[in-house]
Amino acid sequence: ELLNRILEFFSMVVPVELTSFPGSSVDGNVTLNWSTATELNNRTFEIERRKENSDFVLIGFVEGKGTTTEQQEYSYIDKNVSVGRYYYWLKQIDFDGTFEYSNEIEVDAAPVSFSLEQNYPNPFNPTTKISYSIPHKSFVTLKVYDPLGSIVSELVGEEKEAGRYELDFNAFDLSSGVYFYKIEAGDFSEIKK
Repeated sequence: ELLNRILEFFSMVVPVELTSFPGSSVDGNVTLNWSTATELNNRTFEIERRKENSDFVLIGFVEGKGTTTEQQEYSYIDKNVSVGRYYYWLKQIDFDGTFEYSNEIEVDAAPVSFSLEQNYPNPFNPTTKISYSIPHKSFVTLKVYDPLGSIVSELVGEEKEAGRYELDFNAFDLSSGVYFYKIEAGDFSEIKK
């Protein structure tokens, strides 16, 4: 009798009641945590990820707890994620094969270290893209120099949040030739040609 009442109770509730699903990024890894209040026939969670303007792809599994009325905690680490904005959701699958998706969450994966990338295209006429990454909030300067060391343009001169940045440099008013660009952010400094 008690078993029938319990089964009747579970048939009236959502099979898996997800109570939270946050994500965070540290040192090139995205950590996903989620918890459930109750579970009914929960076989597994599939973790799916996508980048902006792309489709979700399966990246991992975490085994469910079957049937329980106790709160359960889960986590998954998406390792060695490159810098960028990612979207995650959970596909919860029951033992009978039915499934349900969680809401999608967004996580900005911050860079692990400072970097200044080679401009593209190179050579260019008259515009090129310059990209850089900073692992934590920093005051950033990015300047373009001529071969004599004179500043011809200051592209960045402000505090920036951790992340990857890309900007366009337009040299329409400069003569043809070789130029150098230099980034300074915290103790980091680098020059590219």
